[in-house]
Amino acid sequence: MGTLLLIPGIFNLGTGEIIIIAIVILLLFGGKKIPELMKGLGKGVRSFKDGVNDVKEEINKPVESEKETKENK
Repeated sequence: MGTLLLIPGIFNLGTGEIIIIAIVILLLFGGKKIPELMKGLGKGVRSFKDGVNDVKEEINKPVESEKETKENK
């Protein structure tokens, strides 16, 4: 949710727009395909978050080892 705030205005959707988008998706894909689409979307979001967390860990590793080195001196 926080990442959406980084791009102001791009995802500024009201209730009416969300309902229209949901109806269009239902008409295009049908009721049987929507759970599969949401499952795939969830996996994609989870994979993206895992990647972001891995990058954060890689960035923090040198900082933590540098702190340990300074404390040992």
